[in-house]
Amino acid sequence: MISVEDFVKRYAVDRHNTDSVKWDGMDELFGTNDLLPLWVADTEFKVPEEVTDALKRRIEHGVYGYSKTPDSYYKIYCKWQSERYGTEIQHEWIRFSTGVVQSLSTLVNILTQPDDAVMILQPVYYPFMKVIKQNDRRLITSDLKQNGTSYEMDLEDIKNKIEKNHVKLFINCSPHNPVGRVWNRDELEALLELCRQEKVLFISDEIHHDLIVGKKTFVSALSIKDGFYRDNTVMVDSASKTFNLAALQNSHVVMPNPQVRERYDHYMERLAAPAGSIIGKIAAEAAYASGAEWLDGLLNVVRSNYEYLKENLHKYCPEAIVYDLEGTYLAWVDLSAVIEPEHLEYVIEKKAHLAVDFGAMFGKAGKGFIRVNLATTPANIKAATTALIEQIQY
Repeated sequence: MISVEDFVKRYAVDRHNTDSVKWDGMDELFGTNDLLPLWVADTEFKVPEEVTDALKRRIEHGVYGYSKTPDSYYKIYCKWQSERYGTEIQHEWIRFSTGVVQSLSTLVNILTQPDDAVMILQPVYYPFMKVIKQNDRRLITSDLKQNGTSYEMDLEDIKNKIEKNHVKLFINCSPHNPVGRVWNRDELEALLELCRQEKVLFISDEIHHDLIVGKKTFVSALSIKDGFYRDNTVMVDSASKTFNLAALQNSHVVMPNPQVRERYDHYMERLAAPAGSIIGKIAAEAAYASGAEWLDGLLNVVRSNYEYLKENLHKYCPEAIVYDLEGTYLAWVDLSAVIEPEHLEYVIEKKAHLAVDFGAMFGKAGKGFIRVNLATTPANIKAATTALIEQIQY
């Protein structure tokens, strides 16, 4: 297994002046590029060498004409899911998209009608709210319940709001961004059973499922109760978060229900929309085939960075709470006891000179929190932690 030091030495890269949104695009949101960026959920690490080699071979061929998805892609993706997580996926269930958020927007249009109610659990990745509101659906939310330094679902509240608002579609984040929960089998079964009973369709966003940093095992919604809920479930994911491939625009829409697939295919034909990119598929196939050791190295870095942030904030600012991180590479930090929420952005940006995602972006339950991207070098996390502690103590 690659050590943290060796992984950083081998793969860390300076992303300044590469048109990186995280590094070169801060001014659009923060008004300056002179901040340490820990916001956008991508990494400061080169992809596995095998991915670069596969891309080079295609580029050297020199032709980028219309291309189909090779059978080998389906095989390696299904093998990855089966061997690592016990998730059995059939070739014919899989469709492609340019990204998970685009898939969510498409599915909202396919599975619901304007003014239908769509439900999510907050705090949650803010594009969930956008794809619901911008498609003229009613946003229904249930707040996750805090349980010490973790969260759990409020099934009673979920049930009451589903019935009261006649919810048609539920979008779940698993593992959950930003709170870092890896939902266990019992939690998912309870939620899926509730949706089945209430005739609510279910979308499981599993883009972070390879990024398991705690001791819990990831379980796909497709695997619950031996696939009992598959006909009511659409799963979306991508290699983009796992292997830092977001700009290559390739993601998966997995639909076991043939009627849902038919509706999806018809809708995509009407849009004449792209179904991913061949370059993205080449990169993802190589990553799934040869990237396991690289992924282990990345997760070691994330764990090390998380422990450093947590231990030092607890030591020097014990009222600042770093929540448990079971999955994703995103730390969820409650600063409400040490920085007044109305002053949080000023202190973080103007005093600590950090660019982070502020908790309020993820819903009202996130007020006073920040989300910190840990998929970066230890040097960056140490610098950010020091700056944060100095401003809290100031």
